[in-house]
Amino acid sequence: MNNNNHPLFDEMAADYDQWFDQPDGEIIFASELKALQEVLISLPAPWLEIGVGSGRFAQALGITTGLDPSGKLLDIARTRGILTLKGRIEDISLPLDSFGAVFLIMTMCFLDNPAAALLKIGQILKPAGKLIVADVPADSAWGSLYLEKKRRGHPFYGHANFYTYQEWQDLINQAGFKIGRTISTLRQKPGQMAAIEEPVNGYEKGAGFLVITASKTSTTAEEEG
Repeated sequence: MNNNNHPLFDEMAADYDQWFDQPDGEIIFASELKALQEVLISLPAPWLEIGVGSGRFAQALGITTGLDPSGKLLDIARTRGILTLKGRIEDISLPLDSFGAVFLIMTMCFLDNPAAALLKIGQILKPAGKLIVADVPADSAWGSLYLEKKRRGHPFYGHANFYTYQEWQDLINQAGFKIGRTISTLRQKPGQMAAIEEPVNGYEKGAGFLVITASKTSTTAEEEG
């Protein structure tokens, strides 16, 4: 998670990481992981995850480097073999054209300025680099759940801003990227996750987790996946 309020994330780093080991967390994580794995084969190296948190996704996906403003979460990520960078993507200085793929996994919703972050990502990606945005759409049952948590002042989601699929597309396109594949999962509703889901290709309205790939070049959608 990439968030200005990193002292809170420092204080609750262990609680955040332990969620993945709870029964519901394990099923949700495994379902989201399957969706992300669908797009890995086409991605040039090296890979960076922005908002790497405790490194759960980075470790499982083989992402080598992670950026996050929370020192406590980065401490956990390092135990999972992740090369860590402390800071916010909008502020940190990284070499231009240095990464083949940049991941935003449940991070777009925590960015104060998504447009600025996407522009910065475009600068640090190689000419044929790929952007991968994976998050919960606002207009889904899962989005409604998190928006209600935000309304109630949830320690994490109280600071989040959720977007619709169309709003993600607009932000990505306006930053100069060309959208390729979309993968959908979490079609089971909150509280009803009985089994790990197989992802489906394309945008499925109502799905609670979407993976969007995009290129900073004129690469065609067919080449994206």
